[in-house]
Amino acid sequence: MASLTPALDDARHCPRCGAEPTKDPPRSLSCEHCGFVLFFNPKPVAAAIPRTPAGEIVLLRRGFDPGAGLWTFPGGFIDLGESAEEAARRETREEIGIDITLRRLVGVYSRSTDRVMLVVYEGLITEQPQPTDEAPTVDAFRVDALPWGELAFWSTAAALQDVMRP
Repeated sequence: MASLTPALDDARHCPRCGAEPTKDPPRSLSCEHCGFVLFFNPKPVAAAIPRTPAGEIVLLRRGFDPGAGLWTFPGGFIDLGESAEEAARRETREEIGIDITLRRLVGVYSRSTDRVMLVVYEGLITEQPQPTDEAPTVDAFRVDALPWGELAFWSTAAALQDVMRP
């Protein structure tokens, strides 16, 4: 299994003073010489499950790895200075070229073996999604026709199941 913190694995010197650090994988690196501590945390990711006015769920086929060619909804890393909601809206614009009105938080998804923590919202779209390099195929699915066997991530399936709950 791949390391959760390859940067920590490769660290040989304190980033502040250059002394040899103490490592507590996968959690932290600390330096007894200067007192510097660096914590490693999951990267926050925000996503939106777009719904059409008719209730269809819009998914995209990923243009890049991980999961190239598989279905998911728009999402990506939250930038510093950006809220999870802002990131979900930005990623929807970047990946399928339209604005989304967020309605509700669907859930937060994480596992101890993953490097990310995913925050998923449900939202309403009123425009026609457009393909992009990140999403070369975009399609709207009735709930009973979702491509369950072709989903990109475990969290995609979990969030889709949660969004369909009353």
